[in-house]
Amino acid sequence: MAEHDKWDIKKLIILRTLRERGTVTATAQALLLTPSAVSQQLTNLAKQLGVPLLEAQGRRVRLTGAAHLVLRHAEAVFEQLERADAELAAYAHGEAGEVRVGAFSTAVPALVVPVVRALRVARPGVRVQVREAEAGEAYELLGAGEVDLALSLAARAVPDAGDGRFTRVPLLADPLDVALPVDHPLAGAAEVRLADLAGEAWIFGGSGPWSDITRGACEAAGFAPRQGHSAAGWTAILAMVGAGMGVALVPRMAVAVAGRGDGVAMRALDADRPRRHVVAAVRRGGEGAPAVACVLEALRAEAGALTARRPG
Repeated sequence: MAEHDKWDIKKLIILRTLRERGTVTATAQALLLTPSAVSQQLTNLAKQLGVPLLEAQGRRVRLTGAAHLVLRHAEAVFEQLERADAELAAYAHGEAGEVRVGAFSTAVPALVVPVVRALRVARPGVRVQVREAEAGEAYELLGAGEVDLALSLAARAVPDAGDGRFTRVPLLADPLDVALPVDHPLAGAAEVRLADLAGEAWIFGGSGPWSDITRGACEAAGFAPRQGHSAAGWTAILAMVGAGMGVALVPRMAVAVAGRGDGVAMRALDADRPRRHVVAAVRRGGEGAPAVACVLEALRAEAGALTARRPG
């Protein structure tokens, strides 16, 4: 065997997937293999490299120190292969090609669909395939190579700074506006502060990231919000606000998608400046692909236009 033949890319991908998924069964499911095939491939890789890669831990297995060392070097190889793919795409297709985008639900109509429309005119050779995927699922798809670009909220399941698989691109600091019933005393005020609403009944989800975002913004303004009603969908939240049942923090992007609704007044919170951050992520090295760069550029432009809109 030649010296470099022992570095089998397919087997290294299996080893990396095992590190990410934690079990042989989950690895097999992710790669559409049988558990026995996964075990056999990793046993063969260990023989090729001449070091143990797995050790028993009860009924499970865990990666050895040698396996982590191997993967540290393998990540550089994976990144370089992504760059090679990007350069080949540039050579063969220029700015033409397909970009598969995984995005959370609000981002699809607010950001991705306008980008698709714009690119049909500006770059007709670039095709965008959209897959709705919430939070961490988009990054699982990205890591598995099933999408080329993932959109998610910075407060939810973004890759951490130490994850060498992804390059993160800040895209949008989505302002949070306050939704008030139109007959609320502050509905026509020139300026509204969150602290002015400390005694109100608030409408937000009972748990999860959006609950955390609402509570965090209010606590930063000096009070704990009293939850009057619980809802997760923006249409339901705005309908309850319009019925005079309470007030709510609503991302500007959500209003652009769902509409303000009857009986609702939207007010900016310029002094408090609450935000939720939207990021795009690509596999490290893949950002050089012309079609991906084209979609990222269009997303930035649409994000800027969305941020500039103010509630009326």
